[in-house]
Amino acid sequence: MVRAAAPALGLLLLRLLQLLSLPAARSGPPGDLLYISEYFSQSAQKLSFYGWYGNAKLFRFQVPEDTILLRWLLQASKGKGPECTSTEITIHFSYGAPPVINPLGTQFPSNATVRPSYNLTMTLSVTLQNSTFVNITTPAAGDWFIAAHLPQAAGKIEVKGFSTPCAYIFQPDMFVLRFVDVPVLQPDTPLQQTIASPARPLHVKIFIPEYTATMQFTLRSCVVNSTKACAIRVVLGSIMLPQSFQKTLSCKGTEDCSLVLHSPPWEKWLQIMAENLGTPNASVSFEMIASFTACKPGSTNSFLNFYSSLNQNQSTPALGGGRNASTLGMLGNTTLPAVGAANNVSNPGTFCLQSQPVIREDLDIASVRFRVINGPSIPVHSEFLTLLLLNLNTGMDSGGTLVVNLLLNETSLSIGNASVFACVSAASPVLTLNTTRNCSTAFFQGYPLKVNASSTEATLIIPYPETDNWFLSLQLICPWGQGECNKAKAKVTISIYLTPCFDDCGTYGQCGLLRRHGYLYAGCSCKAGWGGWSCTDNTKAQSVGSQNLATLLLTLSNLMFLPAIAIALYHCYLVEASVYTYTMFFSTFYHACDQPGVAVMCIMDYDTLQYCDFLGSVVAIWVTILCMARVKKILKYVLFVLGTLLIAMSLQLDRRGIWNMMGPCLFALIIMIMAWVYHGVKRRHCYPTSWKRWVFYLIPGITLAFVAISVYAFMETNDNYYYTHSIWHILVASSVAFLLPPHDKHKKPWAWSQKLICRYQICKNDREELYVVT
Repeated sequence: MVRAAAPALGLLLLRLLQLLSLPAARSGPPGDLLYISEYFSQSAQKLSFYGWYGNAKLFRFQVPEDTILLRWLLQASKGKGPECTSTEITIHFSYGAPPVINPLGTQFPSNATVRPSYNLTMTLSVTLQNSTFVNITTPAAGDWFIAAHLPQAAGKIEVKGFSTPCAYIFQPDMFVLRFVDVPVLQPDTPLQQTIASPARPLHVKIFIPEYTATMQFTLRSCVVNSTKACAIRVVLGSIMLPQSFQKTLSCKGTEDCSLVLHSPPWEKWLQIMAENLGTPNASVSFEMIASFTACKPGSTNSFLNFYSSLNQNQSTPALGGGRNASTLGMLGNTTLPAVGAANNVSNPGTFCLQSQPVIREDLDIASVRFRVINGPSIPVHSEFLTLLLLNLNTGMDSGGTLVVNLLLNETSLSIGNASVFACVSAASPVLTLNTTRNCSTAFFQGYPLKVNASSTEATLIIPYPETDNWFLSLQLICPWGQGECNKAKAKVTISIYLTPCFDDCGTYGQCGLLRRHGYLYAGCSCKAGWGGWSCTDNTKAQSVGSQNLATLLLTLSNLMFLPAIAIALYHCYLVEASVYTYTMFFSTFYHACDQPGVAVMCIMDYDTLQYCDFLGSVVAIWVTILCMARVKKILKYVLFVLGTLLIAMSLQLDRRGIWNMMGPCLFALIIMIMAWVYHGVKRRHCYPTSWKRWVFYLIPGITLAFVAISVYAFMETNDNYYYTHSIWHILVASSVAFLLPPHDKHKKPWAWSQKLICRYQICKNDREELYVVT
């Protein structure tokens, strides 16, 4: 049972301290179960507004075996600044794998199966802190995940350092209460138990062996205070979020009651809890008994042939590589039946399923390929089940996407109207395809697949499969009963693999590998308006024409630097013209490479283009303001070089910091103001002296610069970036053209061109003229 509440923080902490103050206590008279309490915590994380899965902060907890109570203490807080407004924090819970969430309501790829996550919300309004707790009784042992995030991001592009975002902090703590030495129910062996009072339920467990088809649980000989009128409720299984499939058995009266579980989880402990529904202080005694029926597995000749070929090569050197080592390890742990039993396929009465050995090949992080020995085509029969084991229990496989593909060989289908039914399930396989055609096991709802002559291919996509052994069950089924399918078979080509992101997030997405305390998982970051789990939702996608228009705007808008370059050359500012040319070139090709869609062109590494674009932009502003200061040439060039070196260093430290641009601008403005004041005092006149210079050049240039800064800092969003950033390019380049000062009066325009073509001509030497005596 899952409960969530929000009491006062002090009362909550007091109750938690009371829980922790009982490290080892007895739940009743001597002979009752011992229980201990444990506490687990993880460091707090700063939450982000949701735009893709990478914005959700993930927490991973390990719940130990025999836990009867799991309590999460969820604490959230926010900063004190005026930017910290009221908001809601959404928290998702999931067992076995990270929760699959969809806060934006986007589409999942076709053939994907998704279970909605269990979630709750916490509100941070007037108070700076809020806390709540979640209780789960009899939780499943293993990995539990919590994902927390803020509402959808507004889409505004924030300039780092220009505004201070509010800090929303979230931290979960986990408290568990677990039993020590839980009684074990042995198969076919009655276990006498007593429930002292309704407030103290009874807990036992039983181990489910491999190849168990059904488990029958029976409660009998119930006695209440020496009478035979009992009221007991038995709960089998544990809670697993987002869905739980616990089985409940209510026993009332004097008759024995029983429950049959089909396909219980293999090689796991099954928790059983019995509660007394009678009057208080009533002691209830009863017997529990459990029995199993097994599904005897067969084997295949192909597997024996493969194993024989390995035996013949035992004299060869040891094999290297993960794939071969995994194969040999799997074969070493496999019990081979007798050859006669393996060849006895014509007599399906000796077994109910045929196991196809599978090799697991680890390729990379959350990247695994499963290969059927002597496959990939395997025979599927009508008389018995074909079973494949998919080992996904390493603890690091749940962060990817499991893809199962079936392809029917039409020529191998002996009966045209027959179909191959398949089920993918965790913990235990589906063994009743020929009767129920339902993909549910005792505690898991599997995923169905079907191929036939009219639809020969089927694909299943499972995002974040839970950590466990997974099974693929296949059987050939006829629409009018299995009688007409007697000894019919078909061949199915099977392709199964685990990938970080399905289809590598497509054309308009990028697969990102995320990490939390050593746990690795993947998510898709979508571009060009595409959305969805694998960037397959084109509801808000940009057309190819819009992408081309955006690329042209961002690149061609840099051509507005051409007037500034021409004016700089006209006034003999060669260094400034070189800087503007450098800025125009790298800004053009950086934005051509930075596009999210198909209209992309990268002439070099993206990171290099970005760095050169940022460097050129800041240096262009730096040299322009210093040029306006009209300081001595030697001092100006020293400042050019020294400032460029310092700007390059600061950009390497923090490329997107606002002070990388504002710092050089302010320092250059201080130098310019000091130089202008010096010139004004020396000339005893306002500097620059010409009112035309102020009215027609300086004031328009300064206005354009301030408008450009306003657009860059306050108006840019993800949706209008192509237009606003293009306007920024135009305004900045135009302001530079207005702000460049005129050339010296003693120099003629384009004087640099005469110097460049001087060569062996008798040229004017200014230095020599300084010493001419007239």
